[in-house]
Amino acid sequence: MARFQSQLPNNLIKELEELNKSTFKMMSEMTNSAAKKVCERVKVNMKKSFSDTDRLEKCLHITKIYKTPSDDAVNARVYFSGYLDEEKKHPAPLIVAAREHGSSRGETRKPFFRRSFNKKEITEEMERVQNKYLPKE
Repeated sequence: MARFQSQLPNNLIKELEELNKSTFKMMSEMTNSAAKKVCERVKVNMKKSFSDTDRLEKCLHITKIYKTPSDDAVNARVYFSGYLDEEKKHPAPLIVAAREHGSSRGETRKPFFRRSFNKKEITEEMERVQNKYLPKE
């Protein structure tokens, strides 16, 4: 019967252990950076769909970084919450959904939220953060 025995260099083992320890931190920072990039794009695109965006920008939020229980993925969400006025008559998510998809009352579609998710920009931002953690070859 054939046998195979190999040894990894100690420095490679240490690099892999350090990478394993910092994986969640790296993934969290990558996700948070990408979410901030999307948030910036939403604010820019929102100005094309709405005439006044000051109150609506206050309702735009990013969640804390969290892990999904089903597959341990690291996630963050960009979302709208709250109201546009003190009387709580105009909920921000409803206003955004009506502008994004249109409404039965004649509101025309002016999508801005979905257009803010540019895959190329998000990937570049995540790779920029990733390069800080991975060793250079």
